[in-house]
Amino acid sequence: MIKPTSKAPALFLGALLASACTPQPSQQKPVDVFLAHIADYCGKAFAGKITANEPRSDQQDPFEGKELVMHVRGCDAPQNEIRIPFHVGDDHSRTWILTRTNDGLRLKHDHRHEDGTEDAVTMYGGDTASEGTENRQEFPVDEESISTFKREGLNASLENTWAMEIHPNQHFIYELTRPNGREFRVQFDLTKPVATPPAPWGY
Repeated sequence: MIKPTSKAPALFLGALLASACTPQPSQQKPVDVFLAHIADYCGKAFAGKITANEPRSDQQDPFEGKELVMHVRGCDAPQNEIRIPFHVGDDHSRTWILTRTNDGLRLKHDHRHEDGTEDAVTMYGGDTASEGTENRQEFPVDEESISTFKREGLNASLENTWAMEIHPNQHFIYELTRPNGREFRVQFDLTKPVATPPAPWGY
């Protein structure tokens, strides 16, 4: 597990985007520009709000009424990876991990307990199935995650698709959708950095 870093995003971009300084942006793949946009905010944290959460459940939603903060960090060049802890109130158990693959981009959700041990449901997500755009990437659930969900009885998650959007100097979006109409979206304001939250289990 990589340690947190406050290095300038230039280190990350130098390894990930060899052509980043060339005047032909069309030669860059959308996924690389997408990652570069996120890396520009490395070391900063931003507050978010729920903009979609349907259908409403009779059970108490763990996100409603909580302070939501994303913290872009872990932009270490050798891993071609960005880690984004997602803080929900006093719950610091969630981290989004974006990794550049040969074919595109992978999203994983790292869930841990307060002592750093892994949750029973962790490292789930998926790989991009298309090139996406410079501003939006989608991640259909992968087979490994489906196996985890089946093992834990989370059948509602078997058709998950996650998405992330970034619009520089405007907002970042995290999204979950399912074919049954489930839609959850959080939008983070990139114009107003907030204090960086703690990472109690060592990120």
